[in-house]
Amino acid sequence: MNTLKPSASREKTGAVELTLAMMLSGTLGIFVIESGASPFNVVFFRCVFGAIALGLYCSVHGLFRNHGFTLKKLALAALGGVFIVFNWALLFEAYKSTSISVATVVYHTQPFYVVLLGALLFRDKITAVKCGWFAVAFSGLILVADITPADFTNGTHYLTGIGQALLAAVFYAFATIIAKRLSGVRPQLIALVQVIVGIPLLAPFTNFHQMSGIGTGWAWLVGIGVIHTCLMYILMYSSFQKLPTSKIAVLAFVYPAVAMLGDWAVYGHHVSALQALGIPLIIAASLGINLGWRIGPRRAAAQLVELPLATASAAAPTATAGVNR
Repeated sequence: MNTLKPSASREKTGAVELTLAMMLSGTLGIFVIESGASPFNVVFFRCVFGAIALGLYCSVHGLFRNHGFTLKKLALAALGGVFIVFNWALLFEAYKSTSISVATVVYHTQPFYVVLLGALLFRDKITAVKCGWFAVAFSGLILVADITPADFTNGTHYLTGIGQALLAAVFYAFATIIAKRLSGVRPQLIALVQVIVGIPLLAPFTNFHQMSGIGTGWAWLVGIGVIHTCLMYILMYSSFQKLPTSKIAVLAFVYPAVAMLGDWAVYGHHVSALQALGIPLIIAASLGINLGWRIGPRRAAAQLVELPLATASAAAPTATAGVNR
């Protein structure tokens, strides 16, 4: 017999859904590497298989009825798709140039770019507390990047990877800002528009000749489209409707934890002791920004601000209709 109140039961279901979604998201880097395809090829076929899976899901569940799109909102969703697909390509490049662990953690500076873009584009106020969290995050980023003088003299491969992860985060921030203006549209449909846009957009960058030799890599690509670009979204969007912002912010960090664990278990990659010091700084700063924490001995009540879902980015296209990625 279930003794939980309906609201408590609903929240528990949401927590399970989001945890599963973030665990799936954490395996994305392994699927990308194991596919054997180049990053742009991976993103192109992610869009193809993701569009097929999302299209079938939306059709079966009748989501095309009363879709809420206007011409302007459709154009905005398409523009967001441009940023999303190139964000994926850059992040996948960063996996190969650095490691899944380092790229994922660096990529988690996304919330700060969302705040900065909000200030630049919409004149949102940046408080002294937010500046303090920026400083904490930047300190963590410096530690995680672990850039040494040798990186400047022995080639720029690693530095390029760090830059790719940072630029991917900036692109995701642009997509988030755009998606925040798409209220009234089902998030699954926004995601569908974005992956459909990615197909013709990435076709010129895709090396189709390479695909004849990837063999079992096709299974990994189908998995990215079906698991990471359909199933994960369904779980994620369902959970957002059931959970308060505070729980979303905390559970979202299951993603980098799983990504780092998988990177160590499969490829033997691990962060150094110095890099490990930076990870909690970035996590704390991200939570502080999202939940309105004060820096200092006295913490103000957490503000339920809308979470830009900065930690699931690589895995999901932004969709902020009612909820947000």
